[in-house]
Amino acid sequence: MGIIRAAVGSVTGALGNQFLDVVEPVNMGAQTLMTQGRIKNKSGFASSDIISNGSCIHVYDNQFMILTDGGKIIDYTAEPGYFIVDNSSQPSLFQGQFKASLKDVWERFKFNGSSPQSQKVFYINTQEIKGIKFGTRNAINYFDGFYNAELFLRAFGTYSIRVENPLLFYANGCPRNATQVDVPDINEQYLNEFLEALQAAINQMSADGERISFVASKSTTLSKYMAGVLDDTWKELRGIEVVSVGIGSISYDEESQKLINMRNQGAMMQDPTIREGYVQSAVAQGLQNAGSNPAGAGAAFMGMGMGMNAAGGFMQSASATNAAQMQAQYQQQAQYQQPQQYQQQAQGAQGAPQGGGARVKQPGEWFCPECGTLNGGKFCMNCGTKKPE
Repeated sequence: MGIIRAAVGSVTGALGNQFLDVVEPVNMGAQTLMTQGRIKNKSGFASSDIISNGSCIHVYDNQFMILTDGGKIIDYTAEPGYFIVDNSSQPSLFQGQFKASLKDVWERFKFNGSSPQSQKVFYINTQEIKGIKFGTRNAINYFDGFYNAELFLRAFGTYSIRVENPLLFYANGCPRNATQVDVPDINEQYLNEFLEALQAAINQMSADGERISFVASKSTTLSKYMAGVLDDTWKELRGIEVVSVGIGSISYDEESQKLINMRNQGAMMQDPTIREGYVQSAVAQGLQNAGSNPAGAGAAFMGMGMGMNAAGGFMQSASATNAAQMQAQYQQQAQYQQPQQYQQQAQGAQGAPQGGGARVKQPGEWFCPECGTLNGGKFCMNCGTKKPE
C-alpha cells in the first residue's frame, strides 16, 4: 500500500491516458507551508479529494509529498517526478535529500497496513520561506560593557524558516484537519516563541561582550543563537529550523539614547584638539552674538568684556592645558616617527654639563620667551606658549 515511480514517457505520452486521475498541489505560494493535492482535469481541480488506486501524483521541486489514509501516513516522497498509487505495493519511501533522517519518524507515524479507505495527498514546502516580519513589543535589556550601562533596545526585521523534517511538521506543526497552512495561519504562536528566543539570543550576545551598536550587523551570529534556542521547540518537536535573521532597524529608548550620546561626547572631548576647537568656537559665537545685539554692539561688547574678564582666567587655563596636551601628542608622534633623533636628544640632555650648565640648542629648537624652556615643537611643553614666528 504505497506509491511507485512512473516512467516520464508513460505520463507525458499517449500512455498518460491510462491513469485514472492526476493529482496536483492546489496552491503552493511563497509563504505556503502545506497544501492539499487534488485531482486535476482540463476544467480545473475536481471537488473530490479522495485519491483512488492507480492515480498519478505529480511532485515538483522543493516539495515533499505525503500520501495518507484516514489521517495516517502510508507513504511519501522527497523526490520530484510522477508517482503511481499502488495499494498492492509496500511503501516505497523515497527519501530524497532527507535520506535516513526520516526513518525514526516514519516508524512513529506510519499506518498499520489495513485496507485503504480514504486516501489523500498533502504537499509540504521544503524551500526556505523568507520575509516573515517580526518586531519586539517591549524594549529588550542589553548590558554593554563599552558603555558600562544597562541599555534597552527594540529590534525590527524579518526572518526565514525551512521545514527540516516534513513528517514531524505534518504530525505536530500543522493544525488538525487543515488542508492549507500558510505562515499567517500559525504565525501568532510561532512569533511569540520567536520573540522569546530573540530576547534570549540578544542577551547571550550581551554576555559574550558584543557592542550594542554591532547587533544589527551580526545577523549570522544571531541566527546561530536563535537556532540553538529554538532547537527543542521547533526543530526537534515540529521539524522547523530558523535559517536566517535580518535586523532591519534597532532603536533605543530615550534614557539609553541619552547615555550613549553622553558617552560618545565624553570620548570626543578627550581629544585636546576638539576641546580647543570647542573653546575657540564658543568665543567666536560670543563675538557674533555681540555684533548682532539689537541693543547696540558697544553695550554688547562692554557686557562681553565684563564676562570675558570673569571667565578669561578659565579660558586661558583651558587653552593652555589643551595646547600642552597637543604638544605632548605631537612630540609622542614625532618620537614614534623619528625615534633615533629623539634618543640622541635625550642622551644629549642627560650629558649636559652639571652645575648650572645648559645643553646647546639644536637646529629647529627654540627657547620659550615666557618660561625659558627649550622646545622642539610648535608649542612650549611647559606653559603652552606658541613658538614665535
